[in-house]
Amino acid sequence: MAKKIAKTNALRLLDAAKIAYSIHNYSIDDDLIDGASVYKKLGLPSEAFFKTLIARGKSKEIYVFVVPVLAALDLKKAAKAASEKSIELTAMKELLTLTGYIRGGCSPVGMKKHYQTFFDHSIDTLEKVYVSAGKKGILMELTPNDLIRITEGKSIALCTN
Repeated sequence: MAKKIAKTNALRLLDAAKIAYSIHNYSIDDDLIDGASVYKKLGLPSEAFFKTLIARGKSKEIYVFVVPVLAALDLKKAAKAASEKSIELTAMKELLTLTGYIRGGCSPVGMKKHYQTFFDHSIDTLEKVYVSAGKKGILMELTPNDLIRITEGKSIALCTN
């Protein structure tokens, strides 16, 4: 009998909004939970696999940036998108407190608080995207439009060229 997966907050929110998604499971036994390792484990296209980054603006506001797994967030572009003088990534130790998620399981959907969310504009060219479902070992696949809508996000150029 297949093991039933407990619903994460992200998946419950998608269900409540009647948003279609698929779940992809992967092993975390090898401790390789970074995005580059995960997309390779699952054989997913890297351009469709997005990582969630949490940052703090000069104003002390918290922002969420969702970018392709192999791309680097351009902090100047991120600051401009958020109308901040500067942006810096938060410390890993703050992740759980700020989002309710841990490293390797941070989903842009269903954080403890709603933060302004920005997606790299490359998401606009894709039919499906893969992001963390809110727990290590589980990804969710959904359309970019649904992901942006559920997070009330905005698509904008965020990565270095």
